[in-house]
Amino acid sequence: MKHLLSPLDLSVEELDDLLNLADRIVADPKKYSHCCDGKKLATLFYEPSTRTRLSFEAAMLNLGGSVLGFASADSSSASKGESVSDTIRVISCYADICAMRHPKEGAPMVAASKSSIPVINAGDGGHQHPTQTLTDLLTIRSLRGELGNLTIGLCGDLKFGRTVHSLIHSLIRYENVKFVLISPKELRIPDYIREDVLDANNIEYVEVEQLEDVMPKLDILYMTRVQKERFFNESEYLRMKNFYVLNAQKMQLAKPDMYVLHPLPRVNEISVEVDDDPRAAYFRQAQYGVYVRMALIMTLLEVEVN
Repeated sequence: MKHLLSPLDLSVEELDDLLNLADRIVADPKKYSHCCDGKKLATLFYEPSTRTRLSFEAAMLNLGGSVLGFASADSSSASKGESVSDTIRVISCYADICAMRHPKEGAPMVAASKSSIPVINAGDGGHQHPTQTLTDLLTIRSLRGELGNLTIGLCGDLKFGRTVHSLIHSLIRYENVKFVLISPKELRIPDYIREDVLDANNIEYVEVEQLEDVMPKLDILYMTRVQKERFFNESEYLRMKNFYVLNAQKMQLAKPDMYVLHPLPRVNEISVEVDDDPRAAYFRQAQYGVYVRMALIMTLLEVEVN
């Protein structure tokens, strides 16, 4: 039995196989509409989510399976003090696979250690968000044709942004990937990512504060929101939340084939005027999230379609 707690749980070969399966699902979704008949997905979301939870549910329903679970800790036995370990032991009696989001880093790992069904980390604190990373990789590969030979701009909250941390971990495994880390000093990438991941693997990167200065160099711009829920101080959040706003004027500085991604939800960091730009790929990215989660569920359940 295999879990997905980190993007690195999949080798490059396994990742390519999963993305290839997602591509086949994109091309012919009806072919896969009954491959999980009778299977149940439990969505255990201790933290609010719209896209991730609903995309998991849509993925399982698209495969012919069914869904059970809860959308917040308040509506679960966690409000009575039940531990993650006990919850997953019970859920293992009801479902075939589980997707868990939790505000505490490492909670899905604890669940996996006690589970008798595959556990998918759907986001744990500011740590990892591997299925968003799979979505990002499928989107980038579909738009650019490859996952190597790219200059990736990561902009916004790089300190608490788990999607950014997971994406860096995955992309360093491909050839000639360079990063431009765009953030205010207060929201720079954590030292452990800089030292243990980028420096340790001799990955080329620069850290800058001004988005405009680097726009012409980028193949992908990955925007993130400043996450209010990660701040302990309201005034600090208000000071940082509009530090970057991508608008049509800034898009004029970019290459004709530079695509904009965003894990969503957005607040003010991408102006709605950018939505009509053909390089704005964040809503397509959300659609790819359903397909890649379908592929992941099939892979972890070892379901095959002839």
